[in-house]
Amino acid sequence: MEGMIQSSVPQYSKPFHSLATMARSVPNPRIIAMHRRRHRIPQLTSHSFLPFISSSPTGSTVSFATPEVGVSNTETPEWAMQDFYTLRKDVETVLERVEEIRAAAGLKQLQEDLAALEAAATDSALWDNRATAQETLQALTDCKDKLKLLHDFKTQADDAETIIKLTEEMESIDSALLQEASGIIKELNKALDRFELTQLLSGPYDKEAAVITITAGAGGTDAQDWADMLLRMYVRWGEKQRYETKVVEKSVGEEAGIKSATIEIEGRYAYGYLSGEKGTHRIVRQSPFNAKGLRQTSFSGVEVMPLLPEDSTDVEIPEEDLDISFTRAGGKGGQNVNKVETAVRITHIPTGVAVRCTEERTQLANKIKALSRLKAKLLVIAEEQRACEIKQIRGNAVKAEWGQQIRNYVFHPYKLVKDVRTAYETSDITSVMDGELDPFIKAYLKHKYSMTANPSGLS
Repeated sequence: MEGMIQSSVPQYSKPFHSLATMARSVPNPRIIAMHRRRHRIPQLTSHSFLPFISSSPTGSTVSFATPEVGVSNTETPEWAMQDFYTLRKDVETVLERVEEIRAAAGLKQLQEDLAALEAAATDSALWDNRATAQETLQALTDCKDKLKLLHDFKTQADDAETIIKLTEEMESIDSALLQEASGIIKELNKALDRFELTQLLSGPYDKEAAVITITAGAGGTDAQDWADMLLRMYVRWGEKQRYETKVVEKSVGEEAGIKSATIEIEGRYAYGYLSGEKGTHRIVRQSPFNAKGLRQTSFSGVEVMPLLPEDSTDVEIPEEDLDISFTRAGGKGGQNVNKVETAVRITHIPTGVAVRCTEERTQLANKIKALSRLKAKLLVIAEEQRACEIKQIRGNAVKAEWGQQIRNYVFHPYKLVKDVRTAYETSDITSVMDGELDPFIKAYLKHKYSMTANPSGLS
């Protein structure tokens, strides 16, 4: 049995070190199954000796790991005991965090809500009211997703804990299993961070996709270049979130940068995450457009609104309150968009709110999309201000100039990005401009939640 014999058995990635180790690991079918799935190991039968397969120039060979013949593994990094103790502490911490989140989410209430929604979904009169039916089905889906997510958190935390307990029982450290546990904890912490962030989103449109409009403000060519930098920043953020990101309209500047641009970011909670980006963004840097290299301050305005389905914007706007104009779109699209006035601009006369749409090939399609965006914008403004009179809506508009900024981006004489609302700051300006906005988003949502819970601002 100690010799090497020819076999066509698939290759295993790691042997059992001894019969004693094997005996302790077999009673844990959950970890054994997880280990097999990770390394694509087929189901083993209960033999006296377990084979370890290694490759040779002549073919696959089988060596049997017995108490007399040990087999070493060099594929995975060695784990020191200190690393194991650190991992064990991380597992204990994440277990406590999962339990806290599950308790705060109200599992019992969620299960009761799920039962009620399932009963309502099976009601024969559900579709008598289409809007109510859609709301019920959406609420049912959300409830199921949330329960599944909470269950997955518990399962992953338990898997990591089981690996730790198994390692404590073994005579030696299994590096592959510990790598598995480390990966589980890392991904689970990211998922928990994201879940906690979504719990701060309670607005009526927070679950919708988002439309971002960037407009160059005070600063001339520098401001237009700054607007282009912001455009890239939000596109990169959307890509990192694995959202579908599309630049639907862009007006190029005369010398450099852009005058304005519109981005559609489609994904769950996109509007909720980005709603805090609305406002003026200020940059301080050595101007690349100044021959003397003097320090220049520029501004760009960012507007964020939800991307609502056409059938959900049940807002009736009188035709006499709209000023609709048509222009040539220009750019790509052939003679149709360059010779025919397909671009549409709609202005809501009572408020002065205006939208422009150029991405479609026909005037009618652009008009429908522009009207949908206008309705979404009016809905958001009304929700934010709780305005009863339409004249109050326009009063909250801000200009992209000094004193109105929500965030400062300083490139010179030092590097710093600071949100003036939350006081959150970082010197890693390169990462921020590459789309690393999550810390700012999280800080703003927490700030917004605290202000809602304590409107007076008193602690």
